[in-house]
Amino acid sequence: MNNAMEGFMVHGGECIQGTARVEGAKNAVLPILAASILTEEEVVIRDCPALRDVQAMISMLKMLGCQCEMREGGLSIRSSALHNWEMPDEISKEIRSSIFLLGPILGRLRKATVTYPGGCEIGLRPIDLHLKGLRALGVNIRDRQGILLCDGGNMHAGDVYLDYPSVGATENVMMAAALLPGTTCIHNAAREPEIEDLECFINAMGGRVRGAGTQLIVIEGVKKLHGTCFTPMPDRIVAGTLLCAAAITGGEVTLENVRPRDLIAVEAKLAEMGCRLYDEKDRVHLKARETLQAFSSLQTQPHPGFPTDMQAQMMAVCAAARGTGVIVENVFENRFGHVSDLNRMGACIRVNGRVAVVQGVEKLRGCRVCARDLRGGAALVLAGLAAEGETLVENIRLIDRGYASLEKTLCRMGARMERITLS
Repeated sequence: MNNAMEGFMVHGGECIQGTARVEGAKNAVLPILAASILTEEEVVIRDCPALRDVQAMISMLKMLGCQCEMREGGLSIRSSALHNWEMPDEISKEIRSSIFLLGPILGRLRKATVTYPGGCEIGLRPIDLHLKGLRALGVNIRDRQGILLCDGGNMHAGDVYLDYPSVGATENVMMAAALLPGTTCIHNAAREPEIEDLECFINAMGGRVRGAGTQLIVIEGVKKLHGTCFTPMPDRIVAGTLLCAAAITGGEVTLENVRPRDLIAVEAKLAEMGCRLYDEKDRVHLKARETLQAFSSLQTQPHPGFPTDMQAQMMAVCAAARGTGVIVENVFENRFGHVSDLNRMGACIRVNGRVAVVQGVEKLRGCRVCARDLRGGAALVLAGLAAEGETLVENIRLIDRGYASLEKTLCRMGARMERITLS
């Protein structure tokens, strides 16, 4: 997908309303795709979203020797011919999720070579916790001018303590330990729902993992994993973004294929702003007031706290509300890149370090803005939906990393926006 020179033209003033189905979660699918190489048998992933990051992961799997093919039943992956332990440099530098392959390659081949991963510029996001966790399993890691040479010839089960509940580090250790004899315990593990989904996937292949969703995950290594057919969890961040789209435009939506328990923190803030929400087993309904009231404060935290991936979208909603809200970003030190563009659209946001004070304005104004990261780009689209006039969002290749054809989804719900080629 070559869309570096494409943009979204958003015509503001339309209510977002109707029904939408949420696809599989990007943050669940990527580690699941990586974990598929832990078995030589066929793995089929249903409801796999058509995202830039997913396409990049599939490209990496193919370069490692896997066969990947889209079929009617889902994405088929066969890694019986897996032979390459060197992750492709050009793709690794593009997406951060390339680091997810480190654990399963070591688990399967006992050696791996990888460059430091890329991704959105939202903070340092060092991979030292990944490396520390793998070293606790006996992996010898040498850094040769930015190339990590990993030797797992002496890998063993063991206790891993994470200084911070890193999602990626937790998942990498889970995958690396799945085929190691003995018992591996991850202490201070991250508790995100996507980690529970990875546990379910590994266990569906015959693994023995328990405790995901708590601070202690226990992996009993098995000799071999088998193939499976698996449907990842729905994307809670896409769902939250669509709820924000309805909220900021005074609309009313019903989202299908969602897990309301994954949206508790987001729903609580939207309810505080005056939205009415109703949860069912796998559906969420939101009806917004014409004028929203700013939430008093919002602090991002590791799960089950408010997700950092929804901070930018909630900031856009707050910018168009009545009153003043305070946002504290506790997860990443550089995740306010969208503020300058929101202010260009007429928002009144002041930033001091990790704290942003958002004073709601009566109306946002459309203008030309640029996505600087995935979720910040989505926030600019939301602001454009509520703004007077037209908003041109540039650099939408970042948005396409986490939203499959966002313009089509929103247009089906009443938006007026289109993907255009920039001159």
